[in-house]
Amino acid sequence: MKEKSVSTQELWARLFKSPSVDGFFAEYDSALELPGFSDYITELCEAKGEKPERVIKRGNIETSYGHRLFAGGRNPSRDTVLQLAFGLELDADGAQQLLKVAHMATLHPKVKRDAVIAFCLHHHSTLTEAQQALHDNCLPLIGGARYES
Repeated sequence: MKEKSVSTQELWARLFKSPSVDGFFAEYDSALELPGFSDYITELCEAKGEKPERVIKRGNIETSYGHRLFAGGRNPSRDTVLQLAFGLELDADGAQQLLKVAHMATLHPKVKRDAVIAFCLHHHSTLTEAQQALHDNCLPLIGGARYES
C-alpha cells in the first residue's frame, strides 16, 4: 500500500504496529519522503501567488543568498528557515512544516524563544514585530543578532 498523505500521528501508529522497520519502510516508503527544501519553498510561493523577491525582502534575507536558497544552492540555518516562514507569511503550523522539510528542530513551547516566535507566527506578526517581541523578552533575535541591554 503506497500512500502519499498519511498524518504523522497515523505513521507513528503504523510504525509501532509493524512487525519490522524494513516492513514499515517497504509499505509506507512514499509517505516518508519530504520534498527538497528549494522545491518546497518555490511551491509555497507559487501556491500563494508570491514572488521569491518579496518573500526574501519580508524575511530580511540578503538578496543573493535568498535566491540561492530558492535555487537549491544553499542550505539554510534554522533562523533562516524562520525568516523564510515570516517572509512567506506562514502561520505556526506552516512554519513547523517548513522546519521539518529543512530537517531542522521544530518550535517547542517550553523554549522561550521558540514560544515567542510561534506566538508571533500564530498571530500573523511581521518579522519586525517578532524581533521586537524577542527583544522585549531579552531573547536572541532571529538571524543571529543578540539582545543588548
